[in-house]
Amino acid sequence: METKGLMSLLRQSGDKRKTKGSSGGGIFKMLKTIPMLSTGCKMVALLGRPSRALLLGASTRATTTVTLFGYRRGKLSLAIQEGPTCQPSFLIELPLLTTAFHKEMDSGVVKIALESESRSQRRKLLEEHVWAVYCNGRKSGYSIRRKHSSEEDWHLLMELLRGVSMGAGVLPALEESPDGEMTYMRARFERVVGSKDSEALYMVNPDGTGGPELSIFLVRVK
Repeated sequence: METKGLMSLLRQSGDKRKTKGSSGGGIFKMLKTIPMLSTGCKMVALLGRPSRALLLGASTRATTTVTLFGYRRGKLSLAIQEGPTCQPSFLIELPLLTTAFHKEMDSGVVKIALESESRSQRRKLLEEHVWAVYCNGRKSGYSIRRKHSSEEDWHLLMELLRGVSMGAGVLPALEESPDGEMTYMRARFERVVGSKDSEALYMVNPDGTGGPELSIFLVRVK
């Protein structure tokens, strides 16, 4: 079925429960064009032009798959994959409650920034362990990148969502959880590598119109 964009897809989903390989669920009210970060971290100076590369000297552009998922009353996780069927190259549990993220989505202003203060030059940017996390310029806390996927993460990313390239909704939990249902959002992102110390991810609108609806920035500050 031809899509009319992630916003319309999610609005049409209502409160329907999701089954394997489906999208929708009415849990994310998607996003308007996102203004720049105005407060918060050292990255602000790098994020002044969200419709362009993270840095003027950006050398590499590609597309990648980003999945944001978490229990309704739990914390949000972020996974970066080369494609829906690939193992995640970056997986982190953010210090941000899923409900708080939903509220940010409702406001139409969503930018996630991850900042590493590592001074090591031996690791690639996505191999850094400790990250300070900001959402719309407000510091949420710190996270440690997961070296390996848990059984539940693997089941969600590599089995339940294997055939989903774009969508959002609710998935059946592996077992009953006090944190409620598992929610997810997955989309294609343009990945812009500014340097070995900076990358930016911009959501690609499925209908090819408008600006990026969600942006994710990763920067290593020396």
